[in-house]
Amino acid sequence: LILTARRADRLQALAKELHAAHGTECRIETADLSRAEACSRLCEVLAEEHIDIFINNAGFGVCGSILETEEAARKEMIQVNVAAMARLFRAVVRKMNAQGGGTILNVASSAGLLPGGPYMAGYYASKAYVVSMTRGVAEELREMHSRSTSAPSAPARWTPSSTTTPGWCLLRGITPELCVEEALLGMMHRKTIIVPSAFMRLCTSAQRLVPIPLLMPIVARQQKKKLG
Repeated sequence: LILTARRADRLQALAKELHAAHGTECRIETADLSRAEACSRLCEVLAEEHIDIFINNAGFGVCGSILETEEAARKEMIQVNVAAMARLFRAVVRKMNAQGGGTILNVASSAGLLPGGPYMAGYYASKAYVVSMTRGVAEELREMHSRSTSAPSAPARWTPSSTTTPGWCLLRGITPELCVEEALLGMMHRKTIIVPSAFMRLCTSAQRLVPIPLLMPIVARQQKKKLG
């Protein structure tokens, strides 16, 4: 298991925990994905690996009005949530296609299923990018596979999960354990869209029935409450 994040001490603690609990052998690769060069280096490291499952999970949100939030923070968020996510996604899709298959889980958010998010507009837009790109690539791979039985296929997956951004999204969060359980189940059943929990599925489906001019003020009020 290859563990990647910015902080080596936290990765080392997680590796020890996994080894003690399950006997899992872990390798640590530190990378700050807000830096393009770190993302490129990680892609080079992964190029030498056989990857069966890839969890594309890095992301964070910037809260507040576009008039008040710092430009540097917004740029860093776009680099992590969009640019790094897409770079790793492309690299691993191509690698899995060459090796004959695999599974990618792009972790999005309930925010990616909404038409917009006042007071956190950039974050909502970045997660909508994750949703849209994954859906499109999944269809490309399905069509490629259907044209030739000899063409390898790496089915793309994504799962919206508010547990990755606690307190930022309109919907209440779910536990990490439930998110993982439902994500694994969805991956086993080759689902492209995995929405964890019946409550989340109900909420994300119900919002499509509300006209956008009515929905946006509701989202704005909820985000203002979270901003304090």
